Amino acid sequence: MAGVTLRFVLDPDLTPELREEIVALWVDVTNAGGAVGFVAPVTAADVRTIADPTLAGIAGGPDRLLLGYAGERLVAMAIFTDNRFHLKTHYRVLTRVMVHPDTQGHGYGLDLMREAERVGRRLGLQALQITVRDGLGLDRFYRRLGYREVGRLPGALRVAPGDDRDEIFMWLGLTEAPTPRA
Repeated sequence: MAGVTLRFVLDPDLTPELREEIVALWVDVTNAGGAVGFVAPVTAADVRTIADPTLAGIAGGPDRLLLGYAGERLVAMAIFTDNRFHLKTHYRVLTRVMVHPDTQGHGYGLDLMREAERVGRRLGLQALQITVRDGLGLDRFYRRLGYREVGRLPGALRVAPGDDRDEIFMWLGLTEAPTPRA
């Protein structure tokens, strides 16, 4: 797969088949240790408890879905989550940012985040926020992309009894020049 460029689709038609592909991606990412709202192991039924209302927020607005495909295979996704508060219309929170585990190491995460940045600019947003689970090194990845830590909630995420992780809030301003490629 090296050298494959992702094809991105913003706001796809959420057919039943696509919904199943999204759930399958979410399950695979979670079960490989990804921090996307669950702790492994999970089943499709577990993921649907969050996926169904999340996809409803996309289908009915105001959230936006960005998908990345390697060929015809769904391998990446991110959601532009609206803050649902009139004083926060100038930015969105990127949620459920994920790349399929068997495609990692090909630069797809970087490609996904760069495309999210481009989409954010096209949408006229002034910033993107992302929330990161501490302890996985994800904050280093986002820092390389120009995000900066703007706060954290100590021990806010309980991933297991006795294993509480900080929730890190990161911010990327979009009004300045695009960040250089990492």
